[in-house]
Amino acid sequence: MTEVQATPAKRQRTLVGKVVSNKMDKTVVVRVERRVKHPILGKIVMRSAKYKAHDETNQYNEGDTVEIAEGRPISRSKAWTVTRLVEAARII
Repeated sequence: MTEVQATPAKRQRTLVGKVVSNKMDKTVVVRVERRVKHPILGKIVMRSAKYKAHDETNQYNEGDTVEIAEGRPISRSKAWTVTRLVEAARII
């Protein structure tokens, strides 16, 4: 009797950030901010990082809050893909 044991799926890293640029074709730049306690002062400070993410349909605009997931490298600097729109940018 042979049993096939299913291995649990590896958790995919996801981040939530704001689109700061959509000028490239099929690519958006997403700024992800995180809060970190300063090692000496003890004050909470904001740190940010920018990630290039794949946007197949060019549907996301600047100011949109999106969720991105890590995946295989798509280009030299792009290994993230936009998975969903969290909140659309407000138009004033």
